[in-house]
This record gives sequence, structure tokens and C-alpha cells, in this order.
Amino acid sequence: MRPISTATLRAVERAAGSLATRSVAQMDEQLGWFRALPADQRSWVTLVAQAGIAGYVSWVENPGTDFRIAEQVFGTAPRDLIRAVSLRRTVELVRVAITVAEEHLPALADDPAERAALRESLLRYSREIAFAAAAVYAAAAETRGAWDARVEAAVVDGIVRGEDPQSLSSRAAALNWDPATPGQVLVGAAPLVDREHAVAAVAEWATAAHRPALSAVHGTMLVLVLSGAGAPHPDVADLFGAGPVVRGPSGTGLAGASRSAADALSGYRVAGAWPAAPRPVNAADLLPERVLGGDTRAAEILRAEVFTPLSVTGSPLLDTVEAYLGHGGALEPAARSLFVHPNTMRYRLRRVAEITGRDPWAPRDMLALNVALILGRLGTERAAPQDGHR
Repeated sequence: MRPISTATLRAVERAAGSLATRSVAQMDEQLGWFRALPADQRSWVTLVAQAGIAGYVSWVENPGTDFRIAEQVFGTAPRDLIRAVSLRRTVELVRVAITVAEEHLPALADDPAERAALRESLLRYSREIAFAAAAVYAAAAETRGAWDARVEAAVVDGIVRGEDPQSLSSRAAALNWDPATPGQVLVGAAPLVDREHAVAAVAEWATAAHRPALSAVHGTMLVLVLSGAGAPHPDVADLFGAGPVVRGPSGTGLAGASRSAADALSGYRVAGAWPAAPRPVNAADLLPERVLGGDTRAAEILRAEVFTPLSVTGSPLLDTVEAYLGHGGALEPAARSLFVHPNTMRYRLRRVAEITGRDPWAPRDMLALNVALILGRLGTERAAPQDGHR
């Protein structure tokens, strides 16, 4: 390719301002979204267009060198322009500017061969500009992604620690997370990959499931905060490493998510005591293990959900459950001990199931009923005045 003369390059430099003005006019005419930009952003685009033409001259004069197009061309605009104008739209702007340059710059050369050289070099330069723009946006995306990851980890940590929802809400909102939305927390072993891959896998799953999610690796655990009250698809367990995965109850807002996290963590600590537990398992299904593990909140829940409503209904139901459990779930011996017909026992046990939500014929629910009655009796004894202290 014939080299472009110094005189022609100087002419290109002098024409930079007018060509930038023409480019902006063409952008106004062809791109409706550009017309809607605020005045300051339009002025930034004009600066970039001028720098782009000036950068063309430097690029031609320094062939084969590491000429930094991104710095010279896009370094003139503030970072806010990258957030205001997407990469796709930037490519549209570059296309318009290069088209204007191709229409007007070759006329600055007197020699036909030099005009052809100008056109060819402009095509190569436009490709370099496109690559430079992609690099600028990729760097911005990496920076923004790293910042988002730090904020996401801080929000998840705040939820786990039960931080004040007011202080969490602004950080959550920065991640486009609605602080008022229902939330639930799942806890399990972190997969055997680095933290970034574990969190990225959660983000991919959440996108495919159309379910907003936040996640972070805490030590050896992966903590996943899901938006929405419904149970997630069972394949969510694939995001975790080997071992149990515990799901806390749904709660309203960030405060509800913190309570869900507390229940999920409590369940995760004792989930190994139930080897046959489903994956994921609800924290509520681990209440007996949580009580034995020293979780006072679990004890309060079992007492409130089972013992209190049964005691309010009167002694027959409590006596029925105690007799039934005392005989190992054998219906007829339990009925004989109470001097009632087995059908009466069946009726009363169905009433127990309706009131407590626990099925006396299911082994896991039998365990929960037994622990709840023990807790209830212990609470009753503590509340009763002792001899010598009346």
C-alpha cells in the first residue's frame, strides 16, 4: 500500500473538528437514541469523534508500534459515558463516524493512489477502533463485576450475621435486589472449585431459573439467598458440594432472609444426624436434631407448634399422643391403656395431625411429637411453683 504523505496527514488533522461536527450531525439524523442523550453526553461523543480522527493520524504515523488507541481515543471521555452508552450503541457511533471519514477524508489527497490508500487505511483503522472499544467495555465490565462481587459478598455476610436491614438495603439495591421481596436461604458445602466459579455457577443457574439470587462462600460453606417464596427446583442442590443442603423458611424482606439464614445454618450444623434426609432438606424438618444440638429457637418453635395447641384443646389429645408414643406407635395397646376404642384413638390422632401438622403415623413426625411433648412438659415444670417457694 502506498504511504500517505505528511501533507495529507496534516490536512486530516486540520479537518478533525469539522469532520467530528459532521459525524455528530449524522448521528443525530440516523440514531434516535443519540438525539435523546443529554447535552453533556453528546459533547463527550463529539470529543471521542475528534480524538478518533486525531488518533487515525497517529496510528498511520506509527505503523508496527504498540499505539494505544483505547487510551488516545476513549480516554478523552469520562467513565460515565461507558455506563450511559452500551457497546452495541458505541459500535453504531463508530460506524457513522467512519462512514463520514470515508466520504470526506480521501478528497484531501490530490493523488488517486493516495486516496485509495486513505480508504484502505481507514478500513483497517475502523477495525482497530472496534477492537479498542470492545477492550474498553470489557475492562469496565470486569471492574464493575469485581465491585458487584464484593458488594454481593457483603450483603450475604450481613444477612448471615443478622445485620440491620436498613444498613443492608442500600447495598442490596445496588445489586438490583428488591429489599422488600420474600427471601429464603440455602446452606451447604461449597463445591470443590474456587470462590469465583462457585458464585458464577449460582448466577448462571439463577438466570436460567428466572430466580434472582445472591451467593457467597463462607469458609467451607456456600450460602445462597433466593428471591421468592416458592421452593426452588431440586437441581439447586447441584450448586453445592457433597453432603446435606438445608433450606431455611421463606421470610419477608432482608430481616426475613436473616431469620431464614439462621434456621438454615442451625439445620446444616446437625443435618448429619439424619443421613437419609432429602437434598435439599427444609430446616423445619430438622427441628428435633436442632433441639438436641442446643438450638433454643427450634425448641420454641416445636413447643409453640405442637405442645401449646394440644394443651389448649384439653387433656384427651395430649394423653392420646403420650400413650401412642409410649407404646411405640402401637395403636391397640395404647387404646387399651386409655380404656378407649381403637377407632377413638384413630380419630384423636387425626385431630392431632390437623392441629399440629405432624402425622403421628410418620416416623419423622413421631420423633418431632415426642421431642415437643418433652419440651412442653419441661416448660410446664419450670413454670410451676416449687415446694418452699410458693
